Amino acid sequence: MKAQRLLSNYEISVFCRQTTMLLKAGIAPALGIDILIQDTEDPKGRALLERIQAPLHEGASYHDAVEQSGAFPEYMLNMISIGEQSGTLDTVMDNLANYYEHEDNIRTNLKSALSYPVIMIAMMFIVIGVLITQVLPIFSQVFAQLGTSMNAFSQSLLSLGNHLNDYSVILFAFIAVIVLLFLYFSKVERGRQQFAVFASRFGPTRALYDGIAAGRFANGMHLALSSGMDTFNGLDMTLKLVENKAIAAKIEKCRKLIIEGDSFPEALTKAEIFSKLYSRMVTVGFRSGSMDIVMKQIAERYERDTDRRIYSIISVLEPTLVIILSLIVGMILLSVILPLMGIMSSIG
Repeated sequence: MKAQRLLSNYEISVFCRQTTMLLKAGIAPALGIDILIQDTEDPKGRALLERIQAPLHEGASYHDAVEQSGAFPEYMLNMISIGEQSGTLDTVMDNLANYYEHEDNIRTNLKSALSYPVIMIAMMFIVIGVLITQVLPIFSQVFAQLGTSMNAFSQSLLSLGNHLNDYSVILFAFIAVIVLLFLYFSKVERGRQQFAVFASRFGPTRALYDGIAAGRFANGMHLALSSGMDTFNGLDMTLKLVENKAIAAKIEKCRKLIIEGDSFPEALTKAEIFSKLYSRMVTVGFRSGSMDIVMKQIAERYERDTDRRIYSIISVLEPTLVIILSLIVGMILLSVILPLMGIMSSIG
């Protein structure tokens, strides 16, 4: 039976990590799954492991058993197949655990970076909405009792508040659409992909997403090379991981250059996937036979750079949104409080 959904990056990393420990302890995959079933209390997790267990006890390979569960991505299945054929399944599963843990960290950091400004903007609209629909009418009544009226700015805000009250159904529908869009872009896989395409083309976030794509490429190549694949097949596999179309085009160019006779470092330099510094590192790694180690180092550097960029964006957005909210609320309150204080002082 096919699973209804693919596992998340975090769930895959946990599964791969547990499998790695069992394999490195000399426990065969079939027995390892039996042990995991006994140790799993979650009903859904147990059901998934049982779907893997049944084919294994019937003599199927580990790759076929995992594939039949329908809960794992194609890239992971291909890597497991390579690991079984080369006799390095424990190493492959360990690398897969690191890879999907890395992917989960990126997604978590991006989610936290996007959630804060969305929450702040939502709070801003709520506070402003309450002020112009609930607070300003009270001040309007106070001014009327004193035989005067609010200034033009306050009157225009009050008029806006009245319109919002009159069209409250439309307003709530608009808010509901915004919430649904946020959930679609954050929870649905297709929505996340569409948002990633937009962010990779949007000026302020383009560099961030280019760095994420390049780091994903380096991490994928490390995983492929450390599992025994050659560079050309590694490029073919890694091409399936990159969602950034610009980086994907560069990977394709790199593959074509290798077919035409260039070495991997030469093709990588001409395709301009990495900066000149990282391209030189790849050249040194290629000559010394330590390409997988170099790719891992480059992936880690991109990861640190991505984290730095994300925290930099948050550090700018946080005070900016607070300042904007404070200024707007302050302007609204001062527009009615200062004239009211002037009237009260003249009466006194």
